Amino acid sequence: MSTPVTPPTLPPADLSIGAFSDSPPWIVDPDHMPWRRGVDQLRARARSRVPYLVRRRYVPPGPRVARVCTRIGSAIALWYLMDRRHGREPSREGLSMRLRLAFQELGPTYIKLGQIISSGEGLFPDELVAEFKMLRDRVPAESFRIVREVMEEELGRPLASVFSHVDREPLAAASIAQVHRAVLVDGTEVVVKVQRPLVASLVQRDLAAMSWLAPLLTGRIPVAALANPTALVTLFAETIVEELDFRLEAQNMLDIASVLAQAGQKALVVPRPHPDLVTRRVLVMERLSGFPWDDTEAMHAAGVDTAEVLHASLIAFLEGAMLYGVFHGDLHGGNLFVMRDGRVALLDYGITGRLDEQKRRAYLRLLMGAMANDAVTQVEALKEFGALPASAPTSQVISDLGLDRPMKDPSTMSPDELLDELRGVAKALLSYGAKLPKELMLMVKNLLFLDGAVATMAPDVDILAQIADIAQYFAIHHGERIAAEAGIDPRSVEIDEGTLREAMGLQSIEGPVNYEAIRAQRRTIQKRMRSARRES
Repeated sequence: MSTPVTPPTLPPADLSIGAFSDSPPWIVDPDHMPWRRGVDQLRARARSRVPYLVRRRYVPPGPRVARVCTRIGSAIALWYLMDRRHGREPSREGLSMRLRLAFQELGPTYIKLGQIISSGEGLFPDELVAEFKMLRDRVPAESFRIVREVMEEELGRPLASVFSHVDREPLAAASIAQVHRAVLVDGTEVVVKVQRPLVASLVQRDLAAMSWLAPLLTGRIPVAALANPTALVTLFAETIVEELDFRLEAQNMLDIASVLAQAGQKALVVPRPHPDLVTRRVLVMERLSGFPWDDTEAMHAAGVDTAEVLHASLIAFLEGAMLYGVFHGDLHGGNLFVMRDGRVALLDYGITGRLDEQKRRAYLRLLMGAMANDAVTQVEALKEFGALPASAPTSQVISDLGLDRPMKDPSTMSPDELLDELRGVAKALLSYGAKLPKELMLMVKNLLFLDGAVATMAPDVDILAQIADIAQYFAIHHGERIAAEAGIDPRSVEIDEGTLREAMGLQSIEGPVNYEAIRAQRRTIQKRMRSARRES
């Protein structure tokens, strides 16, 4: 008697078009998703509204601006009277705290702006980032009665005809929407994202108030001196207008899943959006589960190699931006968790970077120029990206920014030398009219987040060896394409550790350059700066 043979289990059909989970609640078929009709036109229409929303107004736009001015003005006044005299660090901490309280009181739009700032380590002052991180989980949830009303209005039918259960308490409550666990009538476990009522009209009023107020803040307070408030409002408007339509977010999910599949990238997983249950204000998606991004202890106990998780995530992000021009634009711990098989589940696609062909190739040339230590290619790439004006003389920019000489080790510099160096770079950038385009800001913000994750996920990894390994990956897997598009063949570029140390200002670190070594260098610099401030 023969033993019956169990046929092999075939992978889900949609894995050929997207980086999805192996156990699908449904199969993604883009041609049979009604909500996708006209999605490109919806995106173009949303983007076209930005100049109108942030136009300069000479008359304050209604009572909303009065409330904003009163609240933020009060915060600045209290800082001026109570914190400013206590020295540089307490002053910035006091101002950051008062601005955070003001943003929290002003509601969803300002909370969203604060959340974006909070994930900008390295782009904004440390005090402001630390304070605004409190806005990520302190947003009051809408009542379930209101959630039900929005869902039934959007879906056009009673809740009970779609779901057998919806958790009354949200899984997470953010500024634009909140997320609830739910079960469909067929027993499928899902997650439902529901937009807050009236948030779209409130965003429009708030952008009007922000665009009127921003020029008044420029150069008047320390935090605003480090970031152009007017440009920040425009960047914010460009990101938030697309977040207000969940059909665009669902399409972002499909596009990023497609990019990951085309690259053969298995490290990241995208939840599947529902074929039918997606509207402007409601998004039903596959429920995934795993470890919180910062719970490394649980991951290690489950046998997950967190250093490899971080390494694979960085490669996947760079691959999407460099080669396909599409990438998740808001990486932070709340939007990522690690599944038990070591893959990263990527959540919340409201902010997604999209590069046109010129900007994608410019970004590719920027990274390849940095890898090859080619300053001319880097500056020309920044011009093509729109970060520097086309008229800026390349050779002069290289000289002014010090790109033609090794980077000084900041731990060997005096406080005055370090400040002079920073002031010189800032002055040069301002003199050329440099700016930070939205897509470049999102990419820098993501790279800074992944860099910061080294502290918990890969503290012992040799960072220089990792850079060399990543360069080798792209040379092996995409060398021919990169050479054709960037004009630099990564297969012929030799990564020299000594050159990397000079380029990163790490000459004083002996042995492996891991997180602890860099942190020790930073502590030395901070101690020296604090001592100099006390003496002055």
